[in-house]
Amino acid sequence: MCLSVTDRWTEDSHAMEDEKSYDPEDRTLKFVERQDDIGTLDEDPSVLKAEMSCGHAVTPESLTGWCRSLLDQGQFRFLCPSYITETAEMCGAEWPYPEVRRLAVLTTEEMEHFEKTMADSAAATYCEYKSCPGCNTYVERKDLSNLCVMCTVCTADNGQVYEFCWQCMKKWKGPQERSDHCDNDGCINQDLELLKNCKTTTLTEVQGVSDCPSIRACPTCGQRVEHDKTGCKNILCPRCNVEFCFVCLKLTSDCLETSSYFIACSDGVAPRQTSIPVWCRN
Repeated sequence: MCLSVTDRWTEDSHAMEDEKSYDPEDRTLKFVERQDDIGTLDEDPSVLKAEMSCGHAVTPESLTGWCRSLLDQGQFRFLCPSYITETAEMCGAEWPYPEVRRLAVLTTEEMEHFEKTMADSAAATYCEYKSCPGCNTYVERKDLSNLCVMCTVCTADNGQVYEFCWQCMKKWKGPQERSDHCDNDGCINQDLELLKNCKTTTLTEVQGVSDCPSIRACPTCGQRVEHDKTGCKNILCPRCNVEFCFVCLKLTSDCLETSSYFIACSDGVAPRQTSIPVWCRN
């Protein structure tokens, strides 16, 4: 599975000024005498390691570094990146934030950063917010299939209904129930244009995959994603956390029924997308 930050976070973890460590007298933690399972694979017996709820070993620094990298991607859920030897697949177990906070030995400043970033990312994931072009207050779009959005603040201030286009961010023109564009000149979906006109790419480590569109919309939530051209053909969407095949656009579980991680899909390369999926969050 393609994860684009696995190299950067290890560098960040080594760059921490104050090295963290566990209290060997802390009886609430389960200490283990084996290598760090995430990132550094540190086998130094002098470095105390603790076991996460999923069974993988970490140090405070490696855990902090990995979780910071997830936050940098816009993630607010912390998933274990360790590989299970028997299956050669990523563990993917979700660690509750209280567990991360305790085993990463987060400082007060780190806790403030983690919690604020998690809240912002969760809001961006589960809600659609933009600044109203009329009054600059934040407005939530509840109907993801309708580009026409009413601002209650402008409506109250002006004494008449004020609606704007979620796509071009201009005062609304035309029929109210529209999912493609309003009647303002130049109102086009830039993400859709990018999907239609992006360059092609080759996944060098996947047999038989060339001339694949370099940008895709997640088939679950519509998030625009790119493949870093390394590793297998599957990618984990940073928005909805669903893993899918970048080549055929099927969910990974469906794709692997007739293919494998490093072999071209049985259905070949899916054509350029002409529409963007709307995320049904319920």
